[in-house]
Amino acid sequence: MAENTDKYAIRTRDLNLWYGTFQALFDVDLAIKEGIITSLIGPSGCGKSTFLRSVNRINERLGYARIEGSIEVLDKNIYDPDVELVQVRKQVGMVFQRPNPLPISIRDNVLFGYNIHTQGQTSRSEQDDIVEQALRQVLLWDEVKDRLDQKATELSLEEQQKLCIARLIPVKPGVLLMDEPCSALDPKGTEAVEELIWELRGKYTILIVTHNMAQARRASEECIFMLLGKVIEHTQTEDMFVTPEKQETADYIEGRYG
Repeated sequence: MAENTDKYAIRTRDLNLWYGTFQALFDVDLAIKEGIITSLIGPSGCGKSTFLRSVNRINERLGYARIEGSIEVLDKNIYDPDVELVQVRKQVGMVFQRPNPLPISIRDNVLFGYNIHTQGQTSRSEQDDIVEQALRQVLLWDEVKDRLDQKATELSLEEQQKLCIARLIPVKPGVLLMDEPCSALDPKGTEAVEELIWELRGKYTILIVTHNMAQARRASEECIFMLLGKVIEHTQTEDMFVTPEKQETADYIEGRYG
């Protein structure tokens, strides 16, 4: 039997999560491969966003969230007592449903997280290079290079979402989490952000929550289907959409619920 040489960016074991007395995740065991795009699908309330927010410990902000089990990111359990939250956030970037640029210039948005981690100890020319590289990676440089001092909140929604991704890049995360990153965008903006996500493939491990079946199929290599806080199926995207193993997966993909 061939040895499995896959490297995993995210591994969870016996992951259970409660909001107060309500259990949102049940015994989630997942191994998400490094350097690929994995989509997470399932009906509203199935635990997709809860899972995503556990991977960079955002759920901790809620005093009533409780977690059991382990989540390893790049081979380290992020819930170990010696792990600092700031390190987790450096390794794991998060993009939300609605773009959330800061009400400061485009340039300062790109540098915001980077300056926190480096305490601003870089020269102006180094910072200029960082801004250009990040904006080029998100296919935004040519559109904004002549107006870097403009307020980021004046950009179109599509440009704002690309900028929010650009803001993560200088910090050099290994993992990018995206919670329905196209849900606030029109079809043209959606297409542009999907193209960007595909461009970033290989440079980062990307985990994307989406309600859009066509998007999951177009923009991911593996797919996870969740239902009622449990993982039902995790396989190659094409296999899931053509020959799902579980009846619940087939029912969801064919639109019988959710």
